[in-house]
Amino acid sequence: MQEMHLPETLPALLLPWYEVNRRELPWRRDREPYHVWLSEIMLQQTRVEAVKGYYRRFLDALPDIPALARCEDDRLLKLWEGLGYYSRAKNLKKAARVIMEQHGGIFPADYATIRALPGIGDYTAGALCSICFGQPTPAVDGNVLRVLSRLLASREDILLPATKRQFSRALEEVYPPGRCGDFTQALMELGATVCLPNGAPDCAACPLQALCRVSGSEAWREIPVKSKKQARRTEQRTVLILLCDDCYALRKRGDSGLLAGLWEFPNVPGQLEVQEALDLARSHNCGPRELLQQRDKQHIFTHITWEMRGYYLRCDRKSEDFVWVSRQELLEQYSLPTAFRQFYP
Repeated sequence: MQEMHLPETLPALLLPWYEVNRRELPWRRDREPYHVWLSEIMLQQTRVEAVKGYYRRFLDALPDIPALARCEDDRLLKLWEGLGYYSRAKNLKKAARVIMEQHGGIFPADYATIRALPGIGDYTAGALCSICFGQPTPAVDGNVLRVLSRLLASREDILLPATKRQFSRALEEVYPPGRCGDFTQALMELGATVCLPNGAPDCAACPLQALCRVSGSEAWREIPVKSKKQARRTEQRTVLILLCDDCYALRKRGDSGLLAGLWEFPNVPGQLEVQEALDLARSHNCGPRELLQQRDKQHIFTHITWEMRGYYLRCDRKSEDFVWVSRQELLEQYSLPTAFRQFYP
């Protein structure tokens, strides 16, 4: 792997473009570490437009780190409902508690301490240190790797940790004193709005066009280079939406594994036929009386696709195997992951 060197003129070209073209986003209104931290965690694996509403609602409910640290888990997960990757929310709370207990409620300002907080990796630590504290700490995500790979016409596999480390070292050499936070965000912005992930880059609008070794060619189709990911496996599941006296049956998943600790409609692996679903409900002492409807849904996780068949069953008894909640409680108080929210009555 060859050493990488970035042009020293990179900040001088990129920063004026950012000042004119930056998007107005709610988390860019200040450099409060809590706000930047929350936005960066929410934006992992999630589109900007989807995050905006969640970000505002979350801060309205939990305006500071002490409020986050003492928030009840069910309320926290309800605020996060629909964003997915729920471990992010759980780690936010864990980190908030560490900040309260070990740092007096003050967000730490050095990279190593931030990096040690639950749920914070190299990228998030770099973003926080540069944006909030003006330190030359690169935040190398997919957008930045795409921009730099094309800029240098690099054929290194961007999914390899060694490649990320190389780009980080190269960026450290060109960070502009006094503008570290803007430089970090400008690189992110360029990758999100100009040097696009899906489709041709808008080279005519790019402030780095004169420096870019890919501009004017079709090489962007092959760069950045990514090793092939493992194929996503498919699992079938049967979901029971049990209704009794205008209440619905829920249960909480275990403390480990996929969707750990979240509420769900009762479900089992495999795709059951109607009679098998009725027998399953009967085995839980629900007294199933009537099949109301059937819905087939799909949900795609990172490594698994669930093919789900949902049976809506009217029952005579509220089994003690489940928690029974009204539709209003279901919508307002209990957090269900998107895979099961598809079956909301």
